Amino acid sequence: MIKLTNASKKYQQGAREVHALKEVSLDIRKGEFLSVMGPSGSGKSTLLNLMGGLDQPSSGEIFIDTRPLHGISDDELTLIRRRRVGFIFQFFNLLPILTAVENVSLPLLLEGTPLSQIKSKAIDLLGQVGLGERIEHRPEQLSGGEMQRVAIARALITSPAVLLADEPTGNLDSHTSEEIFMLLRNLNEEGQTIVMVTHDSRAAAYGTRIITLKDGSLSEDIRLGEH
Repeated sequence: MIKLTNASKKYQQGAREVHALKEVSLDIRKGEFLSVMGPSGSGKSTLLNLMGGLDQPSSGEIFIDTRPLHGISDDELTLIRRRRVGFIFQFFNLLPILTAVENVSLPLLLEGTPLSQIKSKAIDLLGQVGLGERIEHRPEQLSGGEMQRVAIARALITSPAVLLADEPTGNLDSHTSEEIFMLLRNLNEEGQTIVMVTHDSRAAAYGTRIITLKDGSLSEDIRLGEH
C-alpha cells in the first residue's frame, strides 16, 4: 500500500549537510496501524512528510497505491495529498469562523464541490467520531478533544488511502488522549490504514505494528498483531 525503497532525505544547514533520513526501506500493508517512534531528531516527522507528499526524498523511491511520490510535479503531489492522504496534526488547524460541519467539508469545498453535496457525508462522519450533536458548533465552543475529533472527521472526508497522524494528542490530557487513540483503533479495525508518529510507548501500543527510528535509520520493526 505504501512502499519506501532506500528513501533518504538530506538538508543543508549552512555549510553542514544533515541526513534526516538514511536509506529507509519499508512496506506498509493496507489496513495496518503503524506507530512510528524514536527520539527527537530521529527522522519521524521527515518520514511522515515524505509519505504524505509534503516533501520529496533526496534519493530512493516512495509509492502509495503503486503511484510514485518521487520525481513528480508539485501539481501531481498536491492532487495525491488532497485525494489519497488524510492528515491529523497536533494542532487541530480548524478555521475559527467555520462550524464543525463546514470545517469537515473544507477539503472537498476546496476541490469545488458544493456544500449541498458534501454536508450529509460530513454530518455522518461527525456522528462516527461522536459529535453528532455538535455539528453547528464553532471551534471556540468545543473542547480540545472535540476539536481533534473534528480534525479526524475532516481527514476522512476524502476517503483517504492512508491517515497520517503526527503526535495527534500532544495538546490533550491523558483521558482525552486515550479516547482519541481508541477512536483511531476503531477506524483501523474498520479497515483504515493509519501511520502515527508518537513519542509515547503506551500510545504506540494501540497500533498493530511499531517501528523505531534512530539517527534517521530504521532500528526496530515489531508487529503486534491485529487488535
